[in-house]
Amino acid sequence: MKIDADEKELLESVERGEWKSAAGGKRERARFSRYAKATFKKDRRLNIRLSSKDLEAIQKQALAEGLPYQTLIASLLHKYAAGRQRGVPAENSVLIEAIEVAAVSSLG
Repeated sequence: MKIDADEKELLESVERGEWKSAAGGKRERARFSRYAKATFKKDRRLNIRLSSKDLEAIQKQALAEGLPYQTLIASLLHKYAAGRQRGVPAENSVLIEAIEVAAVSSLG
């Protein structure tokens, strides 16, 4: 496996023992493990109607990213809900528009 100069420098630093574990290691790992489980817990089902054209565009984008299209949709929904989905690339604009329409229509 090839590593670049920065990776090599980091590896050598670790091997020289220049790194120390942060305090509260087990407690912190357990806390972040709970966060991760809560983040990825899928306990609700959502049914949404999309046009064939939009669904095909979503499936094409998912294929290009090497993901199942449902996973891509769930990921984008999660980012949107967490406020991290801003400045949407053109290839995702169809999906985000569908999400926004579904969100608004579910409120009314």
